[in-house]
Amino acid sequence: MNINRRQMLILLPAAAIAWKSVLAGTPQDSPNYKMSDHWWGMLIDIPKCIGCGNCVRACSNENAVPKGYFRTWVERYQVEEGRENPRVDSPNGAIDGFPANTNPNLKSFFVPKLCNHCADSPCVQVCPVGATFVSPDGVVMVDDSYCLGCRYCVQACPYGCRYLHPEKNTVDKCTLCYHRITKGLTTACCENCPTGARKLVDFKDPKDPVHEFLRQNNVQVLKPQMATKAKVYYKDLDGSVR
Repeated sequence: MNINRRQMLILLPAAAIAWKSVLAGTPQDSPNYKMSDHWWGMLIDIPKCIGCGNCVRACSNENAVPKGYFRTWVERYQVEEGRENPRVDSPNGAIDGFPANTNPNLKSFFVPKLCNHCADSPCVQVCPVGATFVSPDGVVMVDDSYCLGCRYCVQACPYGCRYLHPEKNTVDKCTLCYHRITKGLTTACCENCPTGARKLVDFKDPKDPVHEFLRQNNVQVLKPQMATKAKVYYKDLDGSVR
């Protein structure tokens, strides 16, 4: 989509108004919630993930994700002995899980994917009207009332976690179930994970178990070379994961 100077001048004041409301620090439907008290992220414990697809189904139902699109998905990595590169599949985003592995020579593991809610988000930097932004509590969001559907952010995201909503023609993505966490709930995906492989974490809460977890475990982020300050941390992330 091409944006001319006149359109830009019309849209920028509107985006500024939206950003001002975010900086006020209190979501309208959660008057007791203070953004400045939180800095949200997620932990993924890869050895615990069984590829059941519960998280994908829960996310889809909770957020009315259109069929064939995903805010979160699960990938299966299959490493065959003597083969350098793994085989990666994610049938329909793993919303129905995975077929059983019948090859005893394959080492397999599952990797849930979602928006990494980066502190230095490339998607935020390229949005021409400020529709994509990082909230004061660290959640990357899209204001679809200002989104142009230009797809600049979709192209800029190194994790492939954005898509253009087929009905709204605006960009959609994981919001860490912002409508839930501002009310003291966890995300739909975390709530429905049967093994506790996914955990919502608050880095500003000194009592959050995430601090001890990061000290005691081998934890990494995806594509650290991108220097996005991603806030989704993976335990025991295999070097073959991309």
